[in-house]
Amino acid sequence: MHMLPLKALNDIEGQCIPDRIPKIIDSHVHIFPDNIFQSIWKWFDTYAWPIRYRLNTQDVFDFLLSKGISHIIALHYAHKPGLSRYLNSYMIEQCALNPHVSGVATCFPGEPDIKDLLVDAFQSGLIGVKLHMHVQCVDLLSKSMDIIYDLCSQYHKPLIIHAGREPKSSAYACDPYTLCSAEKIKHILQTYPECPICVPHMGADEYTAYQELIEIYNNLWLDTTMVFADYLPLQKPSLLDFRMDRIIYGSDFPNIPYAWDREIQALNNMDLPVDNQNQIFYTNAESFFSLSTQIQVA
Repeated sequence: MHMLPLKALNDIEGQCIPDRIPKIIDSHVHIFPDNIFQSIWKWFDTYAWPIRYRLNTQDVFDFLLSKGISHIIALHYAHKPGLSRYLNSYMIEQCALNPHVSGVATCFPGEPDIKDLLVDAFQSGLIGVKLHMHVQCVDLLSKSMDIIYDLCSQYHKPLIIHAGREPKSSAYACDPYTLCSAEKIKHILQTYPECPICVPHMGADEYTAYQELIEIYNNLWLDTTMVFADYLPLQKPSLLDFRMDRIIYGSDFPNIPYAWDREIQALNNMDLPVDNQNQIFYTNAESFFSLSTQIQVA
């Protein structure tokens, strides 16, 4: 895809989640300290799409919970070495203030203290790790990644890793097509079978390859983020062709250019069987993030 930047949509937002959906875990919500959020939004405005919801962290949580979201998985990523411990401390503080939020850690592959950094984060209550290969410009099979796969396997902490090749931007300092592929994820799944991995955006643009992988590997999940919102200039996959117990709903809120519930409405309009809908919106995330013993529902 070489069509970025894209325009914002002025679609109408709903006041709450649809009645047909009893509860939702939003598994892909970004938070950052205010100064980093500002920098991210500036980058998006220039190279990706206009951000519709320019909210600080607490307002992000309050907004989604007020709309009926039951629980939030908060994500972040370090765009350079030396930032991870600061971001993880921020995430720990924000989760302590918000019982309906569970947060993940981040790290920058190759940081010298990465083992201590992640173990400290896990012991402080963060429930997984988020990486963004496009931003961090690290190959999925780099030696610097091995310790992260090892630690997530050892502590059975889920790894959310933007490993799909899209959406791609010429503004990145690297080419995601050389760093990311379904074939590389397959190698990781085989090498680290105890490492639970979620690939956001359904692995865009290699939908068919990821559809095949989740049929084979029980340690792989995909999230729906932005795929079914009819926004990205990519052909949508057929959700019904995928293994339903491995698909997780995520919004990418607040860094989206359209209404907060656009993808929820699209998924709701598919008229999925109730069991499948509940899997996608709630129970799959509950399982992947091991939330059953800690989750508080709004």
